[in-house]
Amino acid sequence: MNITAYTVQIISFVALLAGSAFFAGAETALTGASRSRMVGLEADGSKRAGLVLKMREKKEQLIGALLLGNSFMNIFATALATSVLVEVFGHKGIAIATLGVTVIVFMFAEVMPKTYALLHADKMALLIAFPVRFVIALFSPITIAVGKVVGFIFRVFGIDTQGHSATAHEEELRGAIELFKDTEEVKGEAPETGTMLRSIMELADVSVEKVMVHRRNVNMINRDTPVEQIVDEVLHSAYTRIPVWKDSPDNIIGVIHTKLLLQELSQCNGDMSKVDVNNAMMEPWFIPESTTLLNQLQAFRRRREHLAMVVDEYGALTGMITMEDVLEEIVGQIDDEHDVTVPGVRPQPDGTFIVDGKVTLRDLKRDLDWSLPDEEYSTIAGLLLFESQRIPAIGQIFNFYDYRFEILKKQRNQITLVRITPPTPPVKDSALAATAGAGNA
Repeated sequence: MNITAYTVQIISFVALLAGSAFFAGAETALTGASRSRMVGLEADGSKRAGLVLKMREKKEQLIGALLLGNSFMNIFATALATSVLVEVFGHKGIAIATLGVTVIVFMFAEVMPKTYALLHADKMALLIAFPVRFVIALFSPITIAVGKVVGFIFRVFGIDTQGHSATAHEEELRGAIELFKDTEEVKGEAPETGTMLRSIMELADVSVEKVMVHRRNVNMINRDTPVEQIVDEVLHSAYTRIPVWKDSPDNIIGVIHTKLLLQELSQCNGDMSKVDVNNAMMEPWFIPESTTLLNQLQAFRRRREHLAMVVDEYGALTGMITMEDVLEEIVGQIDDEHDVTVPGVRPQPDGTFIVDGKVTLRDLKRDLDWSLPDEEYSTIAGLLLFESQRIPAIGQIFNFYDYRFEILKKQRNQITLVRITPPTPPVKDSALAATAGAGNA
């Protein structure tokens, strides 16, 4: 064989090696590219990003075409190298080709392109989107046929081939948020952004029952109270909206708004005897306690209201929720100059915490990163009653979920104060106090 022929074969081998590297890198880039970033780029008008998303929707065809191209290039390159080396070295050329081509392909057609694609997945996916689309169209008859055969074999063995579910995408996003929180902590920053993102993700899974203000803590006014006393109570209240009941606290007939009451006073020239409280009341809005926070937030925006009364399945009043309560689930406690905040969590020098029984478990989870379940109950008192299956006595000690609970105070059958010892010393210095409830709007 002359030198020209050798030159052609060497160039062909290098070209096949480059083709193999392209398919290997394309597979890693297109499967590893950030779906959320592609969606954002597509929304900004990127056609390449849209193409990447479309190809990922038919992942079987995408992977099939790239693997077919990669296998063809590797086999062809190996066969070409073997034929040349056998002609030069005889039968020893087979061993030389096997070892030499394996090392070359492994390094230059697998490790290097896949490593680069892994480090620059988004950039490379956008760059190769159009060439890969052509490859998929070229190999589609073969990949579709192979896909049907593979799908049949999977069905025979009962293997699920439905692919990535919506739940899996959500879990992937949750994992990314947790990773972002860890990154904030490594940088020495408070992980507030990550905490808010996680809270937003949980809005659709949390019912208003978990965050509402319980009825016994709701500031309400009796409609039969003298007008002068009602006006005085409203004007000296820390809240702008106060529910009004008649005959029974379960019978909410309206919600007094401070602004409406001031307008009524203005029209009466300050004469309280002429004030009609009904003109200062809005119609009450009742919602079931099973409503999710996400749906309630959307309802607040849609109705342009800030307060709703919560009822159980029997229609009995169980509490109240405000727009502020929902927002606090995202951003944490919101206090203004009129808020009356009651310290609900008091850290002690020995590492324990004195906690009011009505402090919610979600507040502890958000502010102190405690891992206490809240599926069956909402407050610390509820946890102790549910897990102990009794009404504890003062001084009793319980151990649940690696936490130690000591009952410090009770009011009748209600647990009002508990000393909690977490499993390990808390690492967070921020948010050392949580409130026992958001209160009225």
